[in-house]
Amino acid sequence: MTAETTTSSTRRPEALDRVVIRFAGDSGDGMQLVGDRFTDVSASFGNDLATLPNYPAEIRAPAGTIAGVSSFQVHIADFDILTPGDVPNLLVAMNPAALKANLQDLPPGASIIANLDAFEDRNLEKAGYHGNPLEDGTLDAFRVYQVPMTSLTLEAAKETGAKPRDAERSKNFFALGLITWMYTRPVETILHWIEERFAKNDLVRAANLAAFKAGYHFGETAELFDHPFEVHKAQLPAGRYRNISGNVALAYGLIAAGQQAKLPILYASYPITPASDILHELSKHKNFGVRTIQAEDEIAAAGIAIGGAFAGQLGVTATSGPGVDLKSESMGLALSLELPFVLVDVQRGGPSTGLPTKTEQADLLLAMYGRHGEAPVPIVAASTPSHCFDTAFEAVRIAVKYRTPVILLTDGYLANGAEPWRFPDTADLPDISTPFATEPNHDGEFWPYLRDPETLARPWAVPGTPKLMHRVGGLEKEDGSGNVNYDPENHEHMVRLRAEKVARIARDIPPLEVDHEDGARLLVLGWGSTWGSIKAAVRRVRNGGRKVASAHLVHLNPFPANLGEVLARYDQVLVPEMNLGQLSKLIRAEFLVDATTLSKVQGLPFRAAEIEAKILEMIDGR
Repeated sequence: MTAETTTSSTRRPEALDRVVIRFAGDSGDGMQLVGDRFTDVSASFGNDLATLPNYPAEIRAPAGTIAGVSSFQVHIADFDILTPGDVPNLLVAMNPAALKANLQDLPPGASIIANLDAFEDRNLEKAGYHGNPLEDGTLDAFRVYQVPMTSLTLEAAKETGAKPRDAERSKNFFALGLITWMYTRPVETILHWIEERFAKNDLVRAANLAAFKAGYHFGETAELFDHPFEVHKAQLPAGRYRNISGNVALAYGLIAAGQQAKLPILYASYPITPASDILHELSKHKNFGVRTIQAEDEIAAAGIAIGGAFAGQLGVTATSGPGVDLKSESMGLALSLELPFVLVDVQRGGPSTGLPTKTEQADLLLAMYGRHGEAPVPIVAASTPSHCFDTAFEAVRIAVKYRTPVILLTDGYLANGAEPWRFPDTADLPDISTPFATEPNHDGEFWPYLRDPETLARPWAVPGTPKLMHRVGGLEKEDGSGNVNYDPENHEHMVRLRAEKVARIARDIPPLEVDHEDGARLLVLGWGSTWGSIKAAVRRVRNGGRKVASAHLVHLNPFPANLGEVLARYDQVLVPEMNLGQLSKLIRAEFLVDATTLSKVQGLPFRAAEIEAKILEMIDGR
C-alpha cells in the first residue's frame, strides 16, 4: 500500500465541510487507540478538530456489557470548530453493547458501521437486547453497514502466523483502515506508526498491518459504500501545529514556565485519573530540569512539592477532586509559608470516588474555600485542551511573582480531549524570573516577611544562603521578622495582608473581554471547558438573527477588575456550568446579580444545542 492508494479509487470522493465520527466498543477493543490515530492523521492532514474520549468508569467491567463500553468521538472540519460535535454522523459499533450505549445520541439518517460477527446471541443478551437490532427494525432510521470485521481480520492475519485469539485483537485496525478509506485519509502516516509502535513484536505488528490494509481495501472494493468522503484542510493561521491533549499541553506549559522563571521543576504526585498523564509526560523531560516523584500518597506529594519550593525550586503537584481534599492542609501551610506552589486539579465527577473517568466542574467552591481559616488563593481555569499550556504558564507566573500557592483548574474533558495547537514562539514568552534574596534586608538581619510594597510578596531565600538564616512554618508569624506571634492584632493584620496580596493580583491580569453584539441584553458567562459549547451556541443564535453576548473567565480568584461593570450592562446573565451553579453563587454574592444557572452534571460536556435552547428561552421570556 502506497500513498497513491488514497486516490486510486474509481469512485470520486464526496466533499464534506465537517464530520463527527464516534468509535465505540468494549474497553479491550482499542477504541481510544484507533480514535487517537485517526485524530493524529487528520491533524497532520490539516483539518481543524476536537475530540471527546469517553472511558468506562470501572477498571475492567465484564466484556460485552454496557458498563464496559469505551468510545472516542472526533469532529474534523475544513473550518474553525469549537466542540467535538453535538451528535455523531457515523458510529462504528464493535459489539451490541457499543451500539446500545450510543444509539440514543444518533440523529435520524446517521450512519452505523456494525461489526456483524459480534451480534451473536450471547453478546446480544449481555447488552440487554431481546432481539437482534440489525434485523428487527430497530435501526430503520439509520444507514446501517454490516461488516464482518472479526472474520475478515482473522482471514487477513492468517499468513502472519498470529494465533487466532491474538489476531482477533487487531479488528480495531480493520475498523481504522475502513474509516481511513471512507474519509480519504493519508495512509502512510498510520502504516509508519504501526511499524514503530509494534516493532518489538513482529507477530502483532504484522497482524495489525494486515488488518489495517484489509479494512482499507474492503472499503475500496465492497459494494456496501457508494463512494468515499473527503474533508478538506482548514484555513488555520500560519505556523507549526501538532495535535495535543490538555494534559500534555499543561505539562509543556509547566516546562516553559520553569524555563522562563529560570527554576528547576519539582513535580510530585500520586497517580489518579484523569491527572496521571501529566506525571507521565513530565517524566520524559529531565533535560529541562524537571524532577518527577511518584509519592506514596496525595498528602506526601503536596509536602514534597512545598519542600521543593522552600528549597528554591518550582513546586508543583496535580491531582483530581479526592486528592484536593487530602491536600487541603498542605495548601494552608503553603499559604502561611507564602511560597510559590502550583496545585493542578483535573476535575472529575464526585463526591468520593464518584465518576473517576468522567468530567465535571464541581470543584470551584472547593478551590475557593476548601481550607480552614481565612485562606484565599489565586485560581485560574483552562478553557480548551491547548489553553492548558497558557494557564499553566499563568499559574506559575502568579505563584512566583506573588509568592503564593495557586490552584489551576482543568477537567477530564480538557485533560483527555485534543485539538490542533500552534507552537508558540519562545521569544514571545515573558521572562517571569524573580531574584532570590542574597543579602540581609533589615539592620544586618534577614526578615522573611518584609514585603514588596507593590505586590506584598515576601522575599524568597534559599536555605543555606550565608547571613540569611530564617524560620518559617505553619504557626502565625509576626509581619516582617517572621517570629511566631500569637498577638490578636498581629493575626488580623496578617490575615488581611494575605487577602490583600491575592486581591492585588486583579491589577495584574487582563480585563474581561466581552464578545458583544449591539442590542444584546443577555450575557452568557462561562468558565473552564464550557468555552467551546458556549461559543458554538452563541454562533448559532446569532446566525438565527438573535442578539446575545458572551464572556469567559480564566481568572476566578481574584475576578478581573471590570467584571462587575460588565455584568451591570446586561438585563440577564446566564451561567452554564457542569455543576449545580457554583460560579452563579459567587457572582450573586460578589455582585448582587441574579445570575441564571444552566446545570449539567452527567459526566459529559455540554452540547451546543443545550445552551442554544436556554439562550433562546431566556431571550423569548419563556
